[in-house]
Amino acid sequence: MAAYWKQLDTRFPQVEEVFEDLMAEALTVLTREGVDAYLEAGRVIGKLGRGVEPMLAFLEEWPSAAKAVGESALPAAMALIQRLQKSPNGKAITPFLQTLTPVARRLQSQELLQHYLDITLDLKSRTTGSIHGHHTTFPSPGLPEFFAQAPALLSQLTLAGLKNWVEYGIRNYRSHPERQKDYFSLQSADARAVLQRERHGTLLVDVERKLDLYLRGLWQDHDHLVPYSTAFDELRKPVPYYDKLGIRLPDVYDDALVEEGVVVSGLDRYRATLAHMIGHRRWSTAQVADNWSPFQRMAVEFFEDSRIETLLIREYPGLRRLFLALHPKPLETACDPETTSCLRHRMAMLSRALLDSDHGYLDADLNDYVQRFHTVMAQGESSTHEIASLALSYVARTRRQSDQFARVHFDDTVVDYRDDNRQLWKFIEAGDEEEAFDQERKIEPGEEIRGLPPRHYPEWDYGSQTYRPDWASVYEALHPSGNPADIDRLLAKHSALAKQLKKMLDLLKPQDKVRIRYQEEGSELDLDVAIRSLIDFKGGATPDPRINMSHRTDGRDIAVMLLLDLSESLNEKAGTSGQTILELSQEAVSLLAWAIEKLGDPFAIAGFHSNTRHDVRYLHIKGYGEHFNDDVKARLAAMEAGYSTRMGAAMRHAAHYLGARQADKKLMLILTDGKPSDVDAHDERLLIEDARQAVKELDQQGVFTYCISLDPKADEYVGDIFGRQFTVIDHVERLPERLPQLFMALTK
Repeated sequence: MAAYWKQLDTRFPQVEEVFEDLMAEALTVLTREGVDAYLEAGRVIGKLGRGVEPMLAFLEEWPSAAKAVGESALPAAMALIQRLQKSPNGKAITPFLQTLTPVARRLQSQELLQHYLDITLDLKSRTTGSIHGHHTTFPSPGLPEFFAQAPALLSQLTLAGLKNWVEYGIRNYRSHPERQKDYFSLQSADARAVLQRERHGTLLVDVERKLDLYLRGLWQDHDHLVPYSTAFDELRKPVPYYDKLGIRLPDVYDDALVEEGVVVSGLDRYRATLAHMIGHRRWSTAQVADNWSPFQRMAVEFFEDSRIETLLIREYPGLRRLFLALHPKPLETACDPETTSCLRHRMAMLSRALLDSDHGYLDADLNDYVQRFHTVMAQGESSTHEIASLALSYVARTRRQSDQFARVHFDDTVVDYRDDNRQLWKFIEAGDEEEAFDQERKIEPGEEIRGLPPRHYPEWDYGSQTYRPDWASVYEALHPSGNPADIDRLLAKHSALAKQLKKMLDLLKPQDKVRIRYQEEGSELDLDVAIRSLIDFKGGATPDPRINMSHRTDGRDIAVMLLLDLSESLNEKAGTSGQTILELSQEAVSLLAWAIEKLGDPFAIAGFHSNTRHDVRYLHIKGYGEHFNDDVKARLAAMEAGYSTRMGAAMRHAAHYLGARQADKKLMLILTDGKPSDVDAHDERLLIEDARQAVKELDQQGVFTYCISLDPKADEYVGDIFGRQFTVIDHVERLPERLPQLFMALTK
C-alpha cells in the first residue's frame, strides 16, 4: 500500500484518510495495468491545481466506471479532462468526474461513452466565450450544469436524443449565459419540453384530449389531467393519484412488454390507470385511519383495489384482459419468510388471485379469502367498510413474525396502474401532510373553467431556426350566442349588394351534369355519332367506334375556412363611417357566409385572440356540418374583440380541421386588421416569422392561405408572411362589398 501511495504522489490529507479503502475497491475491479493507469491518472489530476475535489472524485468513481465500460476508456476521459484544463472550463472537471460512474452504467460501452464525450466537447467549444473571436476567455455557463444532469438525462434519452437536446440549448441560448444555465440545469420550461419531445413512449400531452373524451364518454366523469415528471426521481418514483385539484398522471408511459409477444401500449396504460381511479371516485368511501397499523392499511388498499376493478370489469368486461396483462403475477415460492418480510408478496398474490380465476396458487388461506371475497361481491357492489373488515380478518389470520423484518420482498408486487389510495383515508387528528378529500375545489375569482384540454402547437424561433416544441396552448370553445335577428337586419341593410352578388353567384354555380361525348364505353348511346357511324358502315368506310357518351357532375370541390382576428384593435372606429372595424367585419362575414351558402361550398368560420402563448383562444362560429342558420347567426351577432393576435398558432389549429376535409382545393381566408403580436413577445419580428412559417407548413399540407388585411400599414409586413397571397383594403367601409368579391375571384 505504501508503494501505491508513493506512486500516487500527493499530500492531500483528505485523500490519505480514505486511500486504503479506495485501493481495496480498485484492486478488486482493475487489472494490474489498470491499477497503474488509475494511479497515474489520479496523480495527473492531483497536479492540475484544482484542489482535492477532482482527485477524490476520480479515485472514488473510476473503478466503478471502468467496470461498466472497460479500463481502456480511461485515455478518452483523461483527454477530455486535459481539454477542460486548458480552457476556461476547469471548474467543470469535478462535476464531470462526479457523474462519470452513473453515466458509464447507463451507457455500458466504451463506444457509447466516446459519443457522450464528443457531445460534451461540442458543447464546450460552442458555448465557451471569446474576445474578438480569438482566445477563449469565458467558461461555458451550462457545461457544469450539463454534467450534473447527465445521469438523469441519459436515464430518459438515447444518445441521439441527448445530442438533439444539447443542440437545441446551444442554438437558442449560446449568447444568453443565465438562460443557458437554466436550460442545461433543466430549470427552464424549454429544457423540459425538448426533453419530453426527445423521449420515447406515449406523452400525456399528446393523448390528453383522447383521455379527456374517454373519461367523458365511458365514465361520465371529467377532471383536470395534471402530469408529473418521472424523469428526475431515481430513488422513489411518483405514483398516480387524484385530489381536489385534479388527476395526477405520469408525463410519459412507455409501451409495456408484459410477456413474450404481448405489448400494452402507453395509451392503454393511461386508460387502465384512469379507469381504476374513476372506480375509486365512484364507489370508494374514506375510512378513519388513525387506529390502523400500516400493515392493516396496506391490506385494506389491496382488497379495495380488487373490489373496484371487479366492479369496473362488470361494466366493461374487456378491462379484465387489460388489468390482468398489467398486473404482476408473483411466484408462490419467490419469497423466503425466514429472512424476508413477505407481506407485500402475499398481498400481491392475493390481488392477482381475486382477479384471475386461473391463478394456480395453492395457499389455503389465500384460496379461502378469494372465495369469501367473491361471495361478498356476488351480493352486489359491497362497500369499502365491508371489504375493509374482510381485509383485517385476512391480516389477523396470516400475520407472521417475519412481517416485521426490515428486508422487504418487492419483486413483482408493484401494480403500477393503481393510484396511491390517499383518498381512502381520513384522519381525526389532521396534520400538515393529510389532504382534505371531502372539500370541494374552490374556484378563485376570475378563474376560467374551460371545457376540452388545450392543443399544444410548436412556434418557430427565427433566431435559432428551430421550433419551440409545444409552445402555444390553444383552447377551443363554441362561441357564445346572441340575437340572430341582428344578422338578418345586416343582410337586409345590404340587400342591393346581395342582389349583385346573386348575379355573380349564378355564373359561378356549377351545372349538375355535363355530357362527355365520343366514348367507346358509356352510360347511353350518342345518337348523332351512332347514325353517322352506321352510314359509314353501310357505305363501306370504317365506322367510328366512339358511339357512346357518359356524364359527370360539374361541381366545385372546395372547402373553405374563414379565420377572423378578434383582437382588441377591432374595437377602433373605421374612418368616417362611425362604425367599429368589428361591426364592419361582422357585416362582411355575414354577407360572405350567405354567399358561400348559396354556392353550396362547405365552409367553417372561427375567430381567435390570445393572451400570451399559454392562452390562445379559438372560438368556433360555424362548423362544416352546419348550415348558415339561426344558430350560426346568433354566434356571429355575439362577436366581441379583445386581447392580442397570435396568428401562427390559430392558423395551425384551423388547418387541423380544414386539412381533414376531402376536397380538391382547401382555402383558408384570414381576416385581420394588424400584424401578429402578443404581450409576451418582446421581439416584434418573432410572431411575424412564426406566422410566415405557418403559411409554409400549410402550403406543404395542401392548404392555400390568403390574407385580407384592414391595416393601412400592412404592406410593411404582410408580404413577408403571405408572399403575394394577400389584399389590403385601405377603405374599411368597403369591406362588406369587397370581401365576397374577393372570395369569388379566388374560387373561380
